[in-house]
Amino acid sequence: MTGRAVLVTGASRGIGRAVATAFAESGDRVAVHHRDSAPLAEQLASALPGDGHIVVQADLADPAAVQAMVDDAAARLGGLDVLVNNAGVFGAADDAHPIFDQSYEQWQQQWHRTIDVNLFGVANTIWCAARHLRDRGGRIVNVSSRGAFRGEPTQPAYGASKAGLNSLGQSLAVALAPYGITVATVAPGFVETDMTNEHLKAPRGDAIRAQSPFNRVARPEEIAAAVHWLASPEAEWASGTIVDLNGASYLRT
Repeated sequence: MTGRAVLVTGASRGIGRAVATAFAESGDRVAVHHRDSAPLAEQLASALPGDGHIVVQADLADPAAVQAMVDDAAARLGGLDVLVNNAGVFGAADDAHPIFDQSYEQWQQQWHRTIDVNLFGVANTIWCAARHLRDRGGRIVNVSSRGAFRGEPTQPAYGASKAGLNSLGQSLAVALAPYGITVATVAPGFVETDMTNEHLKAPRGDAIRAQSPFNRVARPEEIAAAVHWLASPEAEWASGTIVDLNGASYLRT
């Protein structure tokens, strides 16, 4: 087989779709993961350039399903070289949860749902994938968020989950380096995807675009380009880094 074996979670749309396309265009074989969007995932896998692309399914909140999905991807791709943890929950489908506007039970439900996918799901995916990656000096790239640094007042579980993801990535960059595995993270601001479509509609969309001096939000392909480079052999020395991709909309020190 030619090219690398790449698993991209949440690959059926948005950033994940652009990431899967970037790897396929460079000659890699991609496992397109989805939770409940099989038609979109199958459509993407068949449209990607090159051969050997597959579709895998799992709810990342289910540890057993994660393990089965990762092992399935590795078996069908002939191993794993790259893992991109892109899947996450946020957006119109996720109710805002300001602290005074919910019951205690609703508050707990939102936190469990978000952390189970955005943090525990990623941690479990890495645990499972690392057993395949260590034989090949693999690459792990996590997709975090600007919200990890600036906070998410109406979605505090989301901001906290991404801050935890940043810390997880840096911890594992140190822990996995002796095995030749790198771990890096990208932290986008708003990106023009299905997930953010409701937020980008006027009039709120105008205010969101104005947060950047470029007066726009990112395109998925711009995030994918950074992910692709961080997974390259040339990017080994970037292991442990968190790359801000927010068009100067939020500058941290």
